Amino acid sequence: MEYYAYIKSLHLIFVITWFAGLFYIPRLFVYQIEAFYKPSPGKEILGRQLKLMAKRLWYIITWPSAILATLFAVWLLVLQPYWLQQSWMHVKLGFVALLIIYHLKTHQYFKQLQNDVVKNTSNFMRIWNEGTTFILFAVVFLVILKSAINWVWGVVGIFIFGVLIMLGFKVYKSIREKNPEA
Repeated sequence: MEYYAYIKSLHLIFVITWFAGLFYIPRLFVYQIEAFYKPSPGKEILGRQLKLMAKRLWYIITWPSAILATLFAVWLLVLQPYWLQQSWMHVKLGFVALLIIYHLKTHQYFKQLQNDVVKNTSNFMRIWNEGTTFILFAVVFLVILKSAINWVWGVVGIFIFGVLIMLGFKVYKSIREKNPEA
């Protein structure tokens, strides 16, 4: 299995680019939503540009990366089937399922905004943007520690991290309200 390291490397590369897309697309959504409420001609100019940026990010980077990361992951599991017997892998696959659900829900938001349908606030999208962070933390700790027991502590840590992010979000929101240019 001399090619195993190559498959693992490609999996990791596409996981990174998948996450990069998932980190950035909600930020574009924030800007799209805020542009939607601007007066003309800024609304149309910004809207067109942000839609194009989101479309390129989503279809050229994020979707292909998600598909390739998944294909290389399946290939790794075929090469190392004993991982499927390990409890940490079951938990990791649960988080991967959450990531896929997050991706698909993000796709719904993408389609809505591409059609000028604004159902969420920019603040909602700022919070939505953190979902990927939580999943990333959980998966990285599971893969590095390879322990389903330690994932309990990881979830506690993620919860604490989430509380800190929400507090940071509230502080940032109050700063933005005082100074809209911040």
